[in-house]
Amino acid sequence: MSSSSKRVTLLGSTGSIGTQALDVIRANPGRFQVVALSAQSNADLLIQQAREFRPAVVVIGDERKYETVKAALAGQSTEVLTGSAALTEVAGRPDTDIVLTAMVGYSGLLPTVAAIRAGKDIALANKETLVVAGQLITRLVQEHGVGLYPVDSEHSAIFQCLVGEERNPIEKIILTASGGPFRGRTAEQLASVTKAQALKHPNWDMGAKITIDSASLMNKGLEVIEAKWLFGLNDDQIDVVVHPQSIIHSLVQFQDGSLKAQLGLPDMKLPIQYALGYPERLPSDFPRFSFLDYPNLTFEQPDRATFRNLPLAFEAMRQGGNAPCVLNAANEIAVAAFLRDEIGFLEMPNLVESCLTKVSYLAEPSLDDYVLTDQETRRVAHELVGRR
Repeated sequence: MSSSSKRVTLLGSTGSIGTQALDVIRANPGRFQVVALSAQSNADLLIQQAREFRPAVVVIGDERKYETVKAALAGQSTEVLTGSAALTEVAGRPDTDIVLTAMVGYSGLLPTVAAIRAGKDIALANKETLVVAGQLITRLVQEHGVGLYPVDSEHSAIFQCLVGEERNPIEKIILTASGGPFRGRTAEQLASVTKAQALKHPNWDMGAKITIDSASLMNKGLEVIEAKWLFGLNDDQIDVVVHPQSIIHSLVQFQDGSLKAQLGLPDMKLPIQYALGYPERLPSDFPRFSFLDYPNLTFEQPDRATFRNLPLAFEAMRQGGNAPCVLNAANEIAVAAFLRDEIGFLEMPNLVESCLTKVSYLAEPSLDDYVLTDQETRRVAHELVGRR
């Protein structure tokens, strides 16, 4: 292993982003060293990854699978831990340079906080961390002088467009959205869609949670809030445009009116590699984009009246405080209920809106307040699902 290799802790190694991140690491021998891996419940794949990359430590979130993982890795020096507290502890260990947070949802918040406090650079694929506690996270990043490198394709695009533009104020950013599988459908048509239909994204291969979020446009709403904190923007500096081909990943407009965009085929490996390798652009054999293959790139306004999650996210962002935390927790419960066939597609934004009105508002929440807000919101949301 090269002495200059970057030591990587990968939280959420068995999910879509995690497995693609390991593809990137595999394709760049000597550039990276995996020092820690974590998974919530996919013990078999975690074991397979640990045998290949031989990290110093692995964490299996599901405590029922601890003995299975420990027994399987008994022949190597990898330490095996379990539980959420272990995950937070591992995120802050000294023997790493960058922590890639690829966990899904609120669960990424506390490990990310621990990593920042330990002075680790963050490759952020867990947008919910900034949605839930953006003000706190950005303050901690500044206090501890760490790098925060976005992995979401849209935010990576903005990040790439801003390189060399440090002295030039942003007028606004434009996040692109594919529109998901239900673009152009009416509310009447959406009332009867199934989870199988919602899980078929036209352009991206993602896990179930983010795929449903994309279909409901909540994913774009969460990305709007994430962008506010990543790039230090005001609420009115963020716009969303539907771009069905997913070739232009997002745009920045500067005060002279000039627009910069980052383009490429829909492939998460590129933003993952950019975040891990920053500030260097590493060579890759990723498929190359050709304009001749895409003679027509189209754009349209999102249908905010039908896909109500997007305006709900903008409203939560404007409210600030713990409102985005409520939005996120309510949405996680709503998506889980939809995937269990307990509520319909159009009932998801109804549930989110109800929670935003019912859960106590706090203008200046602490980290403990965010934790309590998340718990209260989940309790309220579960009650609302149970009353159906």
